[in-house]
Amino acid sequence: MKNLNIRDIAKIAGVGVSTVSRVINNHPDVKERTREKVLQIIEQYNYIPNNSARNLKRSDSKNIGVLVKGIHNPFFSKIVQSIEEKIDKEGYSLILHYSTGDCNDIEAAIELIKEKKLKGLICLGGDFDNLNKSQLIDLKIPIVLSSTSIFQNENKDNFSSVIIENEEAAFKAVDYLCKLGHRKIGIIATGEGDKSIGRLRLKGYKKALHKNNMKYNAEFLEIGEYTFQSAFNAMNRLLDKDLGLTAVFATSDIMAIGASKAILKRGLNIPDDISVIGFDGIEYAEFFHPSITTIKQPGEYMGEKSVEILFDLIKKKGDHRHIILETKLLERESCKKLVQQEDDV
Repeated sequence: MKNLNIRDIAKIAGVGVSTVSRVINNHPDVKERTREKVLQIIEQYNYIPNNSARNLKRSDSKNIGVLVKGIHNPFFSKIVQSIEEKIDKEGYSLILHYSTGDCNDIEAAIELIKEKKLKGLICLGGDFDNLNKSQLIDLKIPIVLSSTSIFQNENKDNFSSVIIENEEAAFKAVDYLCKLGHRKIGIIATGEGDKSIGRLRLKGYKKALHKNNMKYNAEFLEIGEYTFQSAFNAMNRLLDKDLGLTAVFATSDIMAIGASKAILKRGLNIPDDISVIGFDGIEYAEFFHPSITTIKQPGEYMGEKSVEILFDLIKKKGDHRHIILETKLLERESCKKLVQQEDDV
C-alpha cells in the first residue's frame, strides 16, 4: 500500500482534513468519539504525520532549528545534546539540519527558517561573515551563532553569539610546544582561504612563532579538512618533505588523530619522534593511544548558553548578547619536552 497522507486518513475516517489535523496536534475541540476513530485509523495504517506539512498549517510552530556545518566533527554532538535537553524543557522541538562544506551557510539558514517555520535558530560552525542587517531583519526570528567566527560584521545588534577566542586558543597550543623546546612545528589547517575558525587558528600559530622568535615557514603547513582521512593524508605529505619536524599542531582533534595515525604508521613514535597537539577536547582524543594533548572548548556550556540567550530573545526578556568563553589546555601523553633546542628555523 502507498504511504497515506492526511487527506487519505480523513477520507477513511469520514471527517475533514482539519479534524484529522486537530487530532494529530491534540487540540481539545474534537469529540472524543471522533478522536478515537481517527487515532484508530492512524494506528491501523501506521500513518506517520509529516512534520513539514503540519508546520505549514500552524502559525504557532514551536520549533527551534540547529544548523550544523559538516557531519564529521563529533565536537558538535555534545553541543547538540545539550541544546536538545534545554529546548525540550521549554516545551519546544528541535529540528536538526546539517550543511555540507560547499554549502552557502547564510542561504542554508534562510531556507531552513522559512521551510520549518522556526521560532529561533542556532548555527554551529559555518561562515556568517557576510550576514547583513537587512537579511536578519527580514527573517524576523532570533539567531545565535555558536562555535563559529565573526570577522567584519558590524551588525552585532541583530544577532547573538557564543564563541571562543580561536586565535588566542591556537596561540596557547603552539606557545606550549615552543616552551617545550620545539622549533620545527608543523601545522595541519584549513588554510588562509578559510573564512571561518580555521583561518583564526592559523593566525594563532603564526603569532606564537613570532613571540618565540621563530620565522613562519610555509613548507610547514599542509591543508586538511576536518576529517580523519584528510589529516592522515596531510600528515603524510608533511613527512614526505623530510623537514625534521619535532611537533605538529592540528587545528581539530579529528585532524590530530588522523595525523597521529599517519605518524605511527610510518613506524615513528609519539611523542619521542614527533609531538602532537589538537584542538576541541573531544573524547576520541583522550582515548586515543597515546592520549592527545589538546585545547578544550566548553562545548556543553556553549550549547546551554546559546539556548539561554535564544529563549530570552524569544520571550522578549533581553537584547542580543555576545559571549566569549574560556578554553583550557589539557596536557596528556602526546607532547614531549626537548632537552636541547634546535637552531632557529
